[in-house]
Amino acid sequence: MREILILSGKGGTGKTSITAAFSFFLEKNDIIVDCDVDAADMHILLAPDKSSSFDFYSGKECRVVEKMCNLCNICVENCHYHAISIRGDSAYIDPLECEKCLLCYNLCPQKAIEANENRCGEYYISNTRLGKKLVHAVLEPGADNSGKLVSTVRTTAKIIAKESNSNTILIDGPPGIACPVIAAMSGVNFVVLVTEPTISGFSDLQRVAELINHFKIRSGCIINKASINREIKRDIERFCGESGIELLGEIPYSKKFYQALVQKRSVVETDEELRKSLESIWFKINQNRVKESVK
Repeated sequence: MREILILSGKGGTGKTSITAAFSFFLEKNDIIVDCDVDAADMHILLAPDKSSSFDFYSGKECRVVEKMCNLCNICVENCHYHAISIRGDSAYIDPLECEKCLLCYNLCPQKAIEANENRCGEYYISNTRLGKKLVHAVLEPGADNSGKLVSTVRTTAKIIAKESNSNTILIDGPPGIACPVIAAMSGVNFVVLVTEPTISGFSDLQRVAELINHFKIRSGCIINKASINREIKRDIERFCGESGIELLGEIPYSKKFYQALVQKRSVVETDEELRKSLESIWFKINQNRVKESVK
């Protein structure tokens, strides 16, 4: 079983559209994973049924029991995040300002502060319209620990893949280089970088490539919207060559991607030429996966 992660240093490069396209080339028992838990959108293209759902808990949520509070002000004076104030007859903890450090819970002499398990999202095991399983999640707005939720989603996918005797887990990763990306990247066999020939696209590609190099993971690059700036495209090609990143292929800018999205379809369903290009790139990725298996 191999895990293939699709990454981009920034949003808007076409990462999810390309991951959805690759989903059509997977075997029936392979698993698709959406690790972009802060802004999940794979469901738009694959129409999952959310047949199994699970609450995600992380950290503690503090709350004042009003009838037990004697307004001693100790929690207000000691909160480093200024999340506690006096409202009426008791202290009040603002959930948006609270960093869940539990200092107030431990300091309160009246034991008037509760620390309950914090529900901050959901994750799902779904059947998609492709007949393949999708493991995906939604983090509550403003909630922390997206990296932990990514790890939970990946662990769930591995269990299902093992039970299903899957050959491949295809992961749509989060953008950027922060904690959720590291959680999505840990232990994968191959990373596909999706970039675009813009100044920000090239800059963010370099940042995420440095992260991949740190973890010593093999990688390849797809240049999407390749026709919008040929000079930066050449810079990306040069960088990949110097960095040991294989150029898997390029896709020209095309409105057909957006037209397919409007229909809630992948571009491989609506355009034969783009389907062939993406299928050719997927074949190269599989070649890399086979080489890794031989090692």
